[in-house]
Amino acid sequence: MNKLKVLQAWLWCVSLWPCWLSHAVPLDCKDETGSLAQCASISQEKLLDRVIQHAELIYRVSEESCTLFEDMFVPYPLHALRSQGGNLCHTKPFPIPGSKSEIQQISDKWLLHSVLMLVQSWMEPLIYLQTTLNRYDDAPDALLNKTKWVSDKLLSLEQGVVVLIRKMLDEGILTSSSIFEHTLTPYNEQSPEVLESVLRNYNLLICFKKDAHKMETFLKLLKCRQSNKLSCVSY
Repeated sequence: MNKLKVLQAWLWCVSLWPCWLSHAVPLDCKDETGSLAQCASISQEKLLDRVIQHAELIYRVSEESCTLFEDMFVPYPLHALRSQGGNLCHTKPFPIPGSKSEIQQISDKWLLHSVLMLVQSWMEPLIYLQTTLNRYDDAPDALLNKTKWVSDKLLSLEQGVVVLIRKMLDEGILTSSSIFEHTLTPYNEQSPEVLESVLRNYNLLICFKKDAHKMETFLKLLKCRQSNKLSCVSY
């Protein structure tokens, strides 16, 4: 029964994958010289829309990846960890608002910097995740492809957010190493035993899904504020 559920989820993901990609607007900001000029020429409104679309796709794919991994590798009694994973996330100590009331009170500047902090903090853990999943004998291609796709799109999202910060906040050139460098610590790569590896990867997927949702929420709140709506309390 569990294998049938995994197969059904895998087929559903594969069938929707081309549709997601066909609706995604490219967010490749860097040109051949490595500058972010390509996104700088896009209007602020359109760039924000593209960044939000990327964040939405990243969250959707992270959700599916987490479900696939859970059904394929995690024993059912340990599924409860999904609701507890937030307490073990490496981003938990970051000065990022969690409750709705806190989110509503922070400035546009802090919304953007919070998104950038989250994006940058997941670069190394996702590379680690790809490496360990490649060692699994029975990891489905859908899961491997999604993990790599998310990692690539996260880099594009970072570039888009950097340009948004320049446009909206009139700040200078920002790089991965210049934003909240004091809060980003190197991800600790180890070679744990099989069960420990599964649980660690499971926790990584759970945490990334939660943080991806935060990125999407922060960007949509920013869009709402830019649209001069009377109320943005739903975010």
